[in-house]
Amino acid sequence: MKSFGDQVLSYHFTLKPSVILPQDIEWLMPYDAAETRRCMEVFYHRYYKDKAKRTFILGINPGRFGAGLTGVPFTDPIRLKELGIENTFPMKPELSSVFIYEMIDACGGPDSFYRQFYITSLSPLGFTKHGKNYNYYDDAHLSKLVTPFIIENIETQLKFGADRSRVFCLGQGKNYEFLVRINEAHGWWERVIPLPHPRWIMQYKLKQKKDFIEQYKEMLEVKN
Repeated sequence: MKSFGDQVLSYHFTLKPSVILPQDIEWLMPYDAAETRRCMEVFYHRYYKDKAKRTFILGINPGRFGAGLTGVPFTDPIRLKELGIENTFPMKPELSSVFIYEMIDACGGPDSFYRQFYITSLSPLGFTKHGKNYNYYDDAHLSKLVTPFIIENIETQLKFGADRSRVFCLGQGKNYEFLVRINEAHGWWERVIPLPHPRWIMQYKLKQKKDFIEQYKEMLEVKN
């Protein structure tokens, strides 16, 4: 049996969506790029080299300056470098990544955190419209088109080794509502627990950032 990390890599490196997207909307597919693959291999072989089950944390879909570039969810090139993973990507910060890694550090650091948690997204591929980030739920037609793809994505990743008692959802609005609905239909997890989205915190609640980090720590129940 492959390690958790090897399963992650095999899945993403062979991902080829068959969905034809609406006009002006394009897939954001980083996993064919050699530098993205190299960074992913270093990251997942370091933090997911075992076969232990993890609690899943689900975002929306990759964006252009985080996972849509590095291949690692909520991890921008600067955070990769801080982990000791040198890379040739532009050193541009991504707000959600900044919050996530401050939270991870507050929870005991990446080694401890990633032993317990696996961060991914409902859609493993992102979307752009006119060159800007776009979410699967921003367009009702797009959402309907990619729902089977999202379901297949979740069911595949559950096989990596998932704690089925709970899942955390990043976002308390549309992402949470969508995940609750499909989870009720498929019975993947016993509980879906919403967390404020890191982007929302950094953009609108920056002064309360420490309070939100404490909220994450309390709700995630991280074991050090």
